[in-house]
Amino acid sequence: MISKGSMDLVLVPCGLAIMVGYHLLLLYRILRHPHTTAIGYENHNKLGWVQRMVQATAPEETALALSVISDNISASTTLASLCIALGSLISAWVSSGSAPEAALTTTAAVKFTSLLVCFLASFTCFIQSAGHYVHASFLMSALQGGPDAPPASHAQRAVIRGGNFWALGLRALYFATALLMWVFGPVAMLACSVLTVTVLCLLDTSSMPLHRHQGLPRSTARSRAARERSQSLGALF
Repeated sequence: MISKGSMDLVLVPCGLAIMVGYHLLLLYRILRHPHTTAIGYENHNKLGWVQRMVQATAPEETALALSVISDNISASTTLASLCIALGSLISAWVSSGSAPEAALTTTAAVKFTSLLVCFLASFTCFIQSAGHYVHASFLMSALQGGPDAPPASHAQRAVIRGGNFWALGLRALYFATALLMWVFGPVAMLACSVLTVTVLCLLDTSSMPLHRHQGLPRSTARSRAARERSQSLGALF
């Protein structure tokens, strides 16, 4: 009969390998073929949206743009607060001695540490997302200031990076969900990893054709989304 410790050593790395392998493949698609992914499709539309808001002259449209960015800031800060609260709860539960005796084993320590790392990584990404959206709101306001205003590409970069950090924060939560299932056993963790990857394969794939937004060159529409994605990833290091 296979012991639980042996199952942990086999099934848990398999689950993590499935999650990591899928996201590496997704990263390759985003960098090379962004129009086939939901993230690349959304980034393309965000570029067009910022370009449209920059060309707007009515105060109502500027207020609408700032309201959209404010909603994204609120969503990022809400999830950041949730992540840091869950991380603090795990730390307090383990350190206070309320955890059962099994929580003192090496395997359990790895479980809680991995969960804590994922929640902290997600918290960091959501905070970065909110920061870029705040910067984008300043730029959107300054773009209405006349010929001395910064170029629209600055606001586009801030919005794209804010969205990409948001996506990274969600991915960290997906990993945390799989690791949370590890508490119920390695089989549950592997099943959760497979189910998560299956659902993400459906959600991350986009078959919608890219719309050519006014003011966004056709020749650079796809390449700019990939370039902005790589720049946002580079900002993490």
